[in-house]
Amino acid sequence: MQRLFEKKLLEWKQSGMKKPLMVVGARQIGKTYIIEKFAKENFEQYLYFNLEKNAEVRNIFEKTIDDAKIIEELELYLGRKIDIEKTIFFFDEVQVSENFIVSLKYFNESSKPYKIICAGSLLGVKINRFKSSFPVGKIRMECMYPMNFEEFLIATGKEILKNKIEECYRTMERMPDFAHEEALTLYKQYLCVGGMPEAVKNFIENDLDILKFDSHIISDIKDMYIADMQKYVKGTLETVKIEKVYKNIPSQLAKENKNFQYSFIEETGRKRKYESAIDWLVSSKMVLINYNSKRMEIPLKVYIDEDKFKLYLSDVGILTNMSEIKFPDIMLDKVFIYKGAIAENYIAQELTSKGESLYYWTSNRNAEIDFVLYSEEDGIIPIEVKGGNNVKSRSLNMYVNEYKPKYAIRFSTRNFGFENNIKSIPLYAAFCIK
Repeated sequence: MQRLFEKKLLEWKQSGMKKPLMVVGARQIGKTYIIEKFAKENFEQYLYFNLEKNAEVRNIFEKTIDDAKIIEELELYLGRKIDIEKTIFFFDEVQVSENFIVSLKYFNESSKPYKIICAGSLLGVKINRFKSSFPVGKIRMECMYPMNFEEFLIATGKEILKNKIEECYRTMERMPDFAHEEALTLYKQYLCVGGMPEAVKNFIENDLDILKFDSHIISDIKDMYIADMQKYVKGTLETVKIEKVYKNIPSQLAKENKNFQYSFIEETGRKRKYESAIDWLVSSKMVLINYNSKRMEIPLKVYIDEDKFKLYLSDVGILTNMSEIKFPDIMLDKVFIYKGAIAENYIAQELTSKGESLYYWTSNRNAEIDFVLYSEEDGIIPIEVKGGNNVKSRSLNMYVNEYKPKYAIRFSTRNFGFENNIKSIPLYAAFCIK
């Protein structure tokens, strides 16, 4: 399946590849697949090493971090010479070897034209808790996420529809009714399937029939994430806290006030008890964090309230699965309050996949804007998310009256439109925001 992340790999190649490339992302999002595809299509020779499964190769880095000696040991292990000029190296599951990460500095500083990509699950956690000297400035780091809705459209053979969505976004003209309905159907299917490549592949293999889709695939991935918590976290107590936070996120999003509340996990829950668990989940890329920005001024990041935030799951399919929502309830567009939480999680995932940091706004009069984005051209733009076609909003009106943005964005199931300085954008077109 085509992944937009491949553009970042090609950009790294065009940059000269002097710095080793580190790909950070959660498990099962397709890191290994897309890197292998890129390596095989762009280089004469390709070497793959899995440091978690291959103890012999992992031990090479435990003995030395000198680049020349490492290559010499790898040649001995392979039983042949390695042509550095023609070969790209891919080291997978590198979170298990801190020495490997340290060695990247020496590969970067060498005069030899090394081409090295590394990836791994929980790399973000590893980096945040790095005990040795992390090679700052010596590597290029890129984050990868589950397939977004644009990639879902491409994978399901809907590129013509995708192009029409992009055209209507640019012109703010209405989609033809039949195309609008088809896009909404695909959007609702995406809420059920999510963006995990294995799940999308199964959906395609079952002729885009949501009733034939094997939801156990998502359940297994969710269980795998929880198993990672137990495998890579030292201490049973910390593991329990991380698992509690993760499993509690769907319920946190069900509250009218979606701000994360420690006491909602347990009555005695406090920041000092669960802060490290949240840091672990955010670093692992299993969870997305949306900070409240106290002032609508740039840069938004410096005005965040670190004690006021929302958490979303990194994949909306996992949220649907964990919430035990029946697919027909989504596909038949039944009315239920939680639909708004699902749509908000979906938008958070789409914005994150585009490299956007997540911020939201609140007032002391109980008004809230789900997301705010900044662009050099348009300034700070408020974004409101509606799960259906009811677009009444006191909060958006309050924000517009107070800050007078160039325009506002409202996501809903309604067609494209531009009225009262509000861009009405269908939920399926969220990928168009750049």
